[in-house]
Amino acid sequence: MKIVDAGYEILDPLNGEEILKKIERVARVCYKSEDKITEGSAEKMVRALIKSNHMAMLEHYSFSVKFICDRGVSHEIVRHRVASYAQESTRYCNYNKSGDVAFIRPVFFDEDTPEMDNWVDSCMRAEKTYNYLISEGRTPQEVRSVLSNSLKTEVVMTANLREWRHFLSLRACGSTGKPHPQMLEVAVPLLKELRERVPVVFDDLEPMEWETVK
Repeated sequence: MKIVDAGYEILDPLNGEEILKKIERVARVCYKSEDKITEGSAEKMVRALIKSNHMAMLEHYSFSVKFICDRGVSHEIVRHRVASYAQESTRYCNYNKSGDVAFIRPVFFDEDTPEMDNWVDSCMRAEKTYNYLISEGRTPQEVRSVLSNSLKTEVVMTANLREWRHFLSLRACGSTGKPHPQMLEVAVPLLKELRERVPVVFDDLEPMEWETVK
């Protein structure tokens, strides 16, 4: 059995300045004001678009993020419909062949506690049963039923800037209630990185403090 930490990886190079310039070029088509593009005008334009809630212009730039999380969190990620997904398949991935079954470390259980010990034990029993059933000739799509939501998965989400704002407002900022702790584990650092790499677009989204996760 393998225990791994959750995480994420941005799969596209993000040049914040160029992203703003593209959004400005697109938006100015609406007003036929391309002649007003100057040095620094993109930031002012995008800030005005967000302030006026003219979010459709943000749909003209997309990027992909690969999340490493447990199956439970992945179920929440793929509920966002204005996006495209690719996810590790438990129907076709044979974890008996690939080595140890991997589970995501739960952030809400401290090490060397009865809760953590019981979680580890349940994962080990699931792995043992999984390997036994595979050895008996059962298929991965049948045997996956013994695995828990703690199973590690990888899911790539591709979305435009508008949908990333919506996703992060829910999953990192808690705009409609407190997100699941293990969702915050990946969404909060992602939002913080995007606020640094893409000026203006994510500035108004305030991530929850990590201390509130547990």
